[in-house]
This record gives sequence, structure tokens and C-alpha cells, in this order.
Amino acid sequence: MELKLARTGLNEKPKTIKLEKIEEAIEKEGGQIFYFDKENSHKDLVKLVEYFEEKDFSVYLRQVKYGLNEQDYMYEVHIL
Repeated sequence: MELKLARTGLNEKPKTIKLEKIEEAIEKEGGQIFYFDKENSHKDLVKLVEYFEEKDFSVYLRQVKYGLNEQDYMYEVHIL
């Protein structure tokens, strides 16, 4: 599964990351916080949460709004 990381600029395209890379980062450094772009489907993010919960991690998913427009949001995922 590939997910799009949050943009670092308004006019930039989001970079992608594979599930395997996320898992490697967590195994290497422990708990992590990831920010994902709004272009990801909520369904894919729920699959991500379920995947890590099955591996006995605590996972927290929320939507973060950073502007007044309804389209100004990203997803925040804590994996501990």
C-alpha cells in the first residue's frame, strides 16, 4: 500500500511512502508521528490503523485543519 505524505508547500505535489517504509521507521526509532495528505482515502488510512493494531501497536488517527477553508486539512497518525 502506498500513501501520500502531507505537502510541505501549498503548490507542491505530495510525496508517497510505502507501508514497508513506515514499518521500518517504527522498528528503527520506536513510536512515530506521520502526517498524510488529504488526497489519501479515509478507507486507506483506516487500513493502515488496522494493520498496525494487529501488530500490537497503539495507533491514533485524526484529521487536522490548518486553515479556514473546508479543504485545508491533513491526517495525523500516531503509532506507538
